[in-house]
Amino acid sequence: MISWRQASCGARPPGRAQRNNAGSELGLALGNVAMAIAEDVATFERIMERVGVCRNLVKIALAIAAERAGRLKLNGRLTSYSPLSRFVELDFLAYGIEGKKILWQNLRDCARLDERLPDVDFDALIARAQAQRDEFEPFRRAAGNAALGGAPRDQTGPARPRRWSARRAGARRASH
Repeated sequence: MISWRQASCGARPPGRAQRNNAGSELGLALGNVAMAIAEDVATFERIMERVGVCRNLVKIALAIAAERAGRLKLNGRLTSYSPLSRFVELDFLAYGIEGKKILWQNLRDCARLDERLPDVDFDALIARAQAQRDEFEPFRRAAGNAALGGAPRDQTGPARPRRWSARRAGARRASH
């Protein structure tokens, strides 16, 4: 039988990415994130037990299958790790952490679990998720640039070429 801890898709990708980047700054950052995610999984399990939510093994199995299917990609390297592999793993991890942050917010605000479980510090859990994103975001951006061949964009500049913006603005004026 699949255990809940084994099935936590959130804890598996950072561990795999950490192994593939061992000995680097990224590997250290991913190690920190993986430990924090494991703590968050344990916290979520305790919350589920306290509010009487049962684990669904079918959903767990589907989550494992989706995570493993997500490893399949056309990275130009059949058996080895590539820059695209790194970027996809970090991007997947970013989505997971953002989802976890939203989960904590929803449990606090929509389910009002902060009232039912006053000993759970949802604000700290939300802040920790944001800190996790902040810790590895520079690595994710660098991996994206390396994998997709782009140069880092100046964050103060426009997101699109001016020619496109001007053409678009002209089309908008003409349609009004």
